[in-house]
Amino acid sequence: MEPGLEELMPRLLPVDDCDLAEDFDPTVPPRTPQEYLKRVQIEAARCPDVVVAQIDPRKLRKKQTVNVSISRCHPAPEGYAPTLKWQQQQVANFSAVRQSLTKHRNHWQSQHLDSNVSMPKSEDEEGWKKFCLGERVYSEIDAVSDNENVGVDYIKVGFPPLLSIVSRMNQATVTSVLEYLISWFGEKKFTPELGRWLYALLACLEKPLLPEAHSLIRQLARRCSEVRVLEENKNEEQISALNLIICLVSRYFDQRDLADEPP
Repeated sequence: MEPGLEELMPRLLPVDDCDLAEDFDPTVPPRTPQEYLKRVQIEAARCPDVVVAQIDPRKLRKKQTVNVSISRCHPAPEGYAPTLKWQQQQVANFSAVRQSLTKHRNHWQSQHLDSNVSMPKSEDEEGWKKFCLGERVYSEIDAVSDNENVGVDYIKVGFPPLLSIVSRMNQATVTSVLEYLISWFGEKKFTPELGRWLYALLACLEKPLLPEAHSLIRQLARRCSEVRVLEENKNEEQISALNLIICLVSRYFDQRDLADEPP
């Protein structure tokens, strides 16, 4: 290494000159700390000042695509923007639900599930979609009225997010099921069954959020805002449900850039 360069790049661990054996050979493994440091110096001095990467230009000819996602939510349709007071009240109610769930989790975990409740394994995406949404919603089958009222068939209509069920779900399962339902919602319409489960899963998310949960709830809020804008019939009940989810994500989970501005 040239003296001028050595001044610009001071040694991190200066090594004083030391007496090495006359038979010192830098090509063999060092026998002492002094020989090791001397060998490092010799190898560093042999490194070229400039290194040029060998790039295959053929690999750069392929068309490259950059995906840019909208950072904010679409504003609510005119006349449907939630007031600040309404949003604050929803956050307070949601906070109370979370506190109650935490307080009584052990009690609900100890409750026996009905014999017809079989919770899927955490990695069973299709099983959880059917479990939460029911065969009718999952398979997009029109509901058929049954003249013989023989009770609710939860296989068809989906299991509600009972406390005895969600209390048995650890954070990994909560995050996985949330991901499954948001993925389904990305291409499907919003339904009451989906809304109930999204609310329950958000209530089970522990703070501070894990990175994957943070990304998921932001994705959920944006999707709700898209569906809200495209709502043709302006169903007030459905828009209110979408407003609620956006409100909880933005104001309870501190994603304020996604919040609805009050009218």
